[in-house]
Amino acid sequence: MWMMIFMALPILALSYISWHVWCLLPLPTVWKIIVVVAIVASFLLLFLNLSRSIDGMPMPLATAMYETGTSSIIILLYLVMLFLVLDLGRLVRLFPRTLLYNNWATAGGIVVLMAVIFTYGYLHYKHKYREDIKLTTEKAMAKPLRLVMMSDLHLGYHNRREELRRWVDMINEEHADAILIAGDIIDMSMRPLKEEKMYEEFLRLNAPVYACLGNHEYYSGEPDAQQFYQQAGIHLLQDRCATVGDLCIVGRDDRTNLHRMTLADIMKQADHTKFTILLDHQPYHLEQAERQKIDFQFSGHTHHGQVWPISWITEAIYECAFGAHQRGNTQYYVSSGIGIWGGKFRIGTRSEYVVVTISQK
Repeated sequence: MWMMIFMALPILALSYISWHVWCLLPLPTVWKIIVVVAIVASFLLLFLNLSRSIDGMPMPLATAMYETGTSSIIILLYLVMLFLVLDLGRLVRLFPRTLLYNNWATAGGIVVLMAVIFTYGYLHYKHKYREDIKLTTEKAMAKPLRLVMMSDLHLGYHNRREELRRWVDMINEEHADAILIAGDIIDMSMRPLKEEKMYEEFLRLNAPVYACLGNHEYYSGEPDAQQFYQQAGIHLLQDRCATVGDLCIVGRDDRTNLHRMTLADIMKQADHTKFTILLDHQPYHLEQAERQKIDFQFSGHTHHGQVWPISWITEAIYECAFGAHQRGNTQYYVSSGIGIWGGKFRIGTRSEYVVVTISQK
């Protein structure tokens, strides 16, 4: 039932937008048909992307189809909201009926408004926010440690090697003791990562990298994802612990794997005398880390909804959908991600990486 609702809502929204565009444009019928078909086709590209049918296409064409299809769903959302406001205004007689029928002024105004909103959203996505967190512990530490943490890179057709290079340069400037990644390094397809040899950029990082898997590593194919991690020099922690100096880093397999170990079983491997950091891609059941006396949990996955008002939905779903949180003595941070899935727009949310400094009390 939920899948039927999930599929029905975009189709209803697409029908609603198409009808409004048809009524609004003062064009001959043939041109109205062309415009509506273009809108529908852009949306249908989303399903072509999800089926991975674009993998056999030339890279420039595959990239264009991916970005068009995944951007269309966000643009569709904002057009629905705008037309709902206009329809409500018309119903309460704030706007005349002629505002939405055969009106070039309204059509032009909508185009300009959408262009402004999504240009802002794109530029805001390109800016990476640096979140600074300072933690203290009573556990023994030889010296303060600086860690860079990030999640949800979503490398693929839209976040290409050139973009990854910029992120690596930015992270190297932090001179971290270690870099931790909470899953979804890969977007949907391994093809762009292989063709552009993106693993070479990870090898430029000036600190050891530890990571867990995310759900998208399973979508792209877990064996291929593991091979990429190995090529990139990333220490994959899949239901495993690693002792790194004064740290115990725990990497949990993604909950996509229904047979992953329980956190209690994983923690039997852990050195509890060390400051313990849990990497768990999806921030469900935060009470488990509290029960296991984890010092700090870092997660991603939510993207904080990517755009408003989807951010409100994630806040309703998760105990913590974004930012810092605490349960008992366990501290948490759920990142909105340095990258993004689909359309490169951040509206009411941000793309970020996290710099954590840990020192002894």
